[in-house]
Amino acid sequence: MCGRYTITVSLEELMFRYLIDDSTIIHYAPKYNMAPMQQVPAIINDGYKNRLGELRWGLVPSWAKDDKSASKLINARSETLLEKASFKRIIGTRRCIIPADGFYEWQKKDNGKQPMRILMRDGGIFSMAGLYDIWTNPEGAKLSTCTIITTTPNRLMADIHDRMPVILRAEDEEEWLRRNNKEIPSLMKLLVPYEADKMKAYPVSASVGNVRNDTCELIEEISI
Repeated sequence: MCGRYTITVSLEELMFRYLIDDSTIIHYAPKYNMAPMQQVPAIINDGYKNRLGELRWGLVPSWAKDDKSASKLINARSETLLEKASFKRIIGTRRCIIPADGFYEWQKKDNGKQPMRILMRDGGIFSMAGLYDIWTNPEGAKLSTCTIITTTPNRLMADIHDRMPVILRAEDEEEWLRRNNKEIPSLMKLLVPYEADKMKAYPVSASVGNVRNDTCELIEEISI
């Protein structure tokens, strides 16, 4: 699964990376411990251009009676996307990118679990594939939420965990975001493990396990 990640760059860097002219994010700050149920930066395409805004992490389907499902739908398994009612309706119409520069996973050790930070070898921004939906409560207020798609692990991740987020290749981002792209079989082919030799991982402090912790010290490599 993918339950924590980092996006530590500036808003300007995000906008430059995804060729975005403006943003609806009012209070942006680097995040060293992004967690479910928080507002996360996300990119969608409106049919004309890419837009950067915020979605709450934890999908609430538009047809849900309430928003209690959100904490259970932070991830969507790529293998079963077309089988699950929460996802199969929106794969053709409501795709998004969740930008990150690292994610955390807990590796099993003899003496417990060691949190690891996984990132690109160049430390750059990467694009996690996501889906979003818009739910309206009984009072008419709209809630925009998202989920991160996961896949089987690559060679690097196999030693750490049995799942990893789908990371899109840069050349596939436009195809994933394009609003009028309804070619589901082609889209599904993008949901594969990222190249292991372009990634690296290192151990970090157990403090990342507490969602209240969100400082730059969390991404520092530790000795084990």
